Amino acid sequence: MVFESRWRRTACVAVSGLALLFSACARSSSGRTDLRPKSSAPASPRVVSLGEPVPKGGGTYKVGNPYVIDGIVYTPAEEPGYDRRGTASFYAEDFHGRKTANGEVFDMWALAAAHPTLPMPSFAYVTNLGNGRTILVRINDRGPFARERVIDLSRAAARLLGFEMQGTAQVRVRYAGRAPPDGDDMHERRFLAAQPWYRMAAWPYARTSAR
Repeated sequence: MVFESRWRRTACVAVSGLALLFSACARSSSGRTDLRPKSSAPASPRVVSLGEPVPKGGGTYKVGNPYVIDGIVYTPAEEPGYDRRGTASFYAEDFHGRKTANGEVFDMWALAAAHPTLPMPSFAYVTNLGNGRTILVRINDRGPFARERVIDLSRAAARLLGFEMQGTAQVRVRYAGRAPPDGDDMHERRFLAAQPWYRMAAWPYARTSAR
């Protein structure tokens, strides 16, 4: 989540004032839009315009019933021991500002994610197996539905994990418990600020980095 003003107010991130921008890394299309199966469900109507602030929370806690996509049965469940490896993709502008599967609004600048079966909202640790970086994300949507993919991340999450330009990466996903229904992102921000790779890189966490 690129938090703009609210991130800059967070004292735990001392490096946020440095001016290392990611504009060279920005892409105009999302991994999810380009790569998800054509027969997957279409996006919901946009409720927040691009460039407008996205509200946090507002959804409901949901596990859900089994469902079928492209002939594959997905069975949502509480899985405290969930620990899987596979391919991560990401989604961005095409889904930004639209309702997620649990009624929240997707923010491509949030540390958010979609998962086929884990509860919503819940937390998961995602580790890029190629570079060792780990972040904590909030799962509030369903997907991805390509067979080899285990999670669909926001643009901010993909950028922090270092695979935005590639579009996909091999990752490890571990369930980390329920997330607060009000969308409070304190846990994700604190975890990120504590990561040595993040502090040493002195990366700013501001919406302007994508422009």
